[in-house]
Amino acid sequence: MLKTVMAKSLLVILLCVSFAFGAAAANVAADTPHPLAPPDTSSPRATLRSFIATMNEAARIHLEGRGTRRSTVVEVDRMIMNAGRCLDLTEIPPTAARQVTLETVLLLFDVLHRIDIPPHEAIPDAAAYKDEGRARWTIPYTEITIARVEDGPRVGQFLFSPETVARAKQFYERVRDHPYRRKITVEDPYQIFITGAGWMIPPSWIVGLPAWMKVLVFEQPVWRWMMLVFLLVLASAVIRSAHRWARRSPRDRSPRTYLRNLISPLSVVVLMLFVRYLAVEQIRLTGVVSEAFLFLVTAMFFFVATWVIWLIAGFVAEAIIASPRIQPESLDAHLVRMVVRVCGIALTLVLFFQGAHELGVPVAGLVTGLGVGGLALALAARPSIENFIGSLVLYTDRPVRVGDFCRYGEEIGTVEEIGLRSTRIRGLDRTVTTIPNAKFSRTEIVNLTRRDRMLLRTTLALRYETTPDQLRFVLAKLRELLLAHPKITNEPARVRFVGFGDYSLDVEIFAYGQTRDWNKFLAIQEDVFLRIMNIVAEAGTGFAFPSRTIYQTRDGGLTGDRVEAVEAEVRSWRSEGALPFPEFADDYREQIRNTLDYPPEGSPGTDVP
Repeated sequence: MLKTVMAKSLLVILLCVSFAFGAAAANVAADTPHPLAPPDTSSPRATLRSFIATMNEAARIHLEGRGTRRSTVVEVDRMIMNAGRCLDLTEIPPTAARQVTLETVLLLFDVLHRIDIPPHEAIPDAAAYKDEGRARWTIPYTEITIARVEDGPRVGQFLFSPETVARAKQFYERVRDHPYRRKITVEDPYQIFITGAGWMIPPSWIVGLPAWMKVLVFEQPVWRWMMLVFLLVLASAVIRSAHRWARRSPRDRSPRTYLRNLISPLSVVVLMLFVRYLAVEQIRLTGVVSEAFLFLVTAMFFFVATWVIWLIAGFVAEAIIASPRIQPESLDAHLVRMVVRVCGIALTLVLFFQGAHELGVPVAGLVTGLGVGGLALALAARPSIENFIGSLVLYTDRPVRVGDFCRYGEEIGTVEEIGLRSTRIRGLDRTVTTIPNAKFSRTEIVNLTRRDRMLLRTTLALRYETTPDQLRFVLAKLRELLLAHPKITNEPARVRFVGFGDYSLDVEIFAYGQTRDWNKFLAIQEDVFLRIMNIVAEAGTGFAFPSRTIYQTRDGGLTGDRVEAVEAEVRSWRSEGALPFPEFADDYREQIRNTLDYPPEGSPGTDVP
C-alpha cells in the first residue's frame, strides 16, 4: 500500500515538473516563435499591428535591460529596425536610411499612442484589397497613410507611405503636448533617443552632466557638439601627421612611392568610418544635423575611395613596368599605365555612381549628362584621339622601341620615348624632336638597330689603262680579301667588274660586316678599304679621277716590270687550271678562309713581338 502511494506521488511530482518545464518552454517559444520572420505587411491592419507589437517588444527589452548594456542597446536597435520594415523608404537616400528609420519609427510609435485609432476590426485587411490597383488607407482625422507599394522589390506590401515618413516629425510636433490615449510601454521614446547615447556611454555620465551641456542647439545637446568637434579635431591631426609622413618619400614613379602615397587617403577612409560610427551609433546625432553629417561623410568617403583606387592603379602599373622586360619610357610602359588607369577610371565611375545613389542623386540623369559630355569631349579631343590611335598602331606593329637608332623620313636619330601622344627622338646633332604619333605612324621608318649585319658596298673606279690581267688580279685579290677577313660574312661576299664608266673601269664590292654597332662597322670598313688600296697598288694600276685637268707633261705610263709580273702570274694560273673565274675552287676557298690577321698586327689588343 505504501509503495503504491509513493509511486502515485512520484508520478504526480513528475507530471507537475513536466508541466512547469513545458509552460516555461511555451513562454520562451511565445517570446520569439519565429525570430527571423519579417513583420506582416499584407494589409493596413497587419502592418499597423506588426508595427505596434514590434515596438512594444523593443520597449519591453529596454525596460528589462536583459544582459549587458551593449547587448540590450543592440537588441533594441534591431527591433526598431525590424519595425522600420513597415516604412516605405524609397525616397530616402540609402546613406541616411538607418538614421531616418530609427527616428521615424520612434516618432510614429509615440504619435500613434496620442491619437485615436479605429478598432482592430474596422481597419481594412487583405480581403478588402483583392483587386489590383492603387490601395491606400489613412487613419481617420489624420494624414498618416498606409499604402500598397506599386513597384520595386516590395511590390504588393502595405507600408507607411513616403509622405508619412517625411512628415513624421511634423505629426509628432503637433501632438507631443497631447496626453496618451492608450497605455505606452515607454513614455516619450523619441526624447529618450535624442538625449541618450550608445552603449559605450553610460547613462549615468549623461545624467551627471551640468545643465548647460544638456541644452539643445539645433536639436542636439551641447555635449554632443563638443564630442563631435573633439573627434573631428583628433581625426584631422592624425590625417595631417600621416600626410606629412607620406610626403617625405621621393617624388618618382616607383611602386614604393605609390604605396607611401596611399597612407594619406587610407588614413582618411579609416578615420572617417571610425568617426561616422562614433558620431551616429554612440554620440547619436539626430535630425537634420545627422543627415547633413552623413551626407558630407559619405561624399568624402567616396571621393577619397576614388583617390585610393587611382593610386592603387598607379602602383599596379609601375609594379608591372618594374619588371626587367619593360623600359620605363617605352610605348609598352605607357600602354600598361593607360590600361591600368582606364580600369581605375572604370572603377572610379562605378564608385561615383554608387556614391550618387547612396546620397540620393538620380543616377539616370548623371549617366545622360556624362554621355552628352563625353560626346562633346570626344569631338573636342579629335587630335588627341588620332594620336592615341597612332600609339596603338605603333604598339601593334612595333617598328621601333626606346633606344633604337632609326631613320624616319629624311631624318635619323635615336628613340628616347614613345608616349601615348607623341614620340621623342634625339638626332645626330643631339637635339630632341617631338613627333605626334598620328604623323609618326604614317612615316616610313627604317629601324637601323635591328640590323643583324651591316652592308659594306662600294664601287672602285680603276683607270682605263688597267689591262685585263691586271683587272683579273685585282678581282681575285679582292675576293680573297673578303673570304679571308674574319669580320666579313662569306655569303654573300662578291666582287664583280660591273661596267665601263665615263672615266673608269667600275668594280663593285658587296659584302656584310659581322656587327650591329656602327662604330665597329666603320672600323671594319676602314680596314677593308686600306687593304683594297694595297691590292690596287700591288696590281700596278690606280684609281681613276673624275677630273678634266690637262697636264702639260710627259706621261711615264704604268710600271712595265709590274705588268709583266702580274701577267706571268695570271698565265701560271691558267696553265695550272687554277684560274679563279667565275669562282674559286672549293678547296682553295677553304684554304684561304679567315687567314688574314684582323685586327692587323700592331693594333691594340694584339701581341706585339
